[in-house]
Amino acid sequence: MKQPRYDINIKNFLPHREPMLLATVTPYLDQESVITHFNIPEDCIFLDEEGQLSEAGLIENAAQASSSIVGQSYFDDDDVEGTGNKLVGYISAIKKAEVYELPKIGELLVTKAKLVSRFDTGTMSICTITSSTFRNDDLIVDCNFNFLIHEV
Repeated sequence: MKQPRYDINIKNFLPHREPMLLATVTPYLDQESVITHFNIPEDCIFLDEEGQLSEAGLIENAAQASSSIVGQSYFDDDDVEGTGNKLVGYISAIKKAEVYELPKIGELLVTKAKLVSRFDTGTMSICTITSSTFRNDDLIVDCNFNFLIHEV
């Protein structure tokens, strides 16, 4: 069983790069849950005309955080740089996406996700994950995803 990871650089484990990387700090990650942080920069490509992170940006943030739970299992415990594997993940379904408020430039988002179910077929995983995003302890996004994650 993998040990929890603290303060990892999630960029090493996601295929996303700037400007698509929307989960930048990961204070906690274990086999069933994750917590990520994202401070909304003024050059974020998902900003609307009023300087708020759009619904698409909020869902992408939640998806990136969520996929790291299962994605990490394809890496060795001592691989803190994310060099031991190459993964591709797809959102196969957004079962629920409720956006209550749009956050603004400079605000910190804290996204918490939990694994609901997982089915592995060797080099591929199919999973369901729930996710909640907070701003100042206020719930602003609630999602439920299905993912397909596989090695390439």
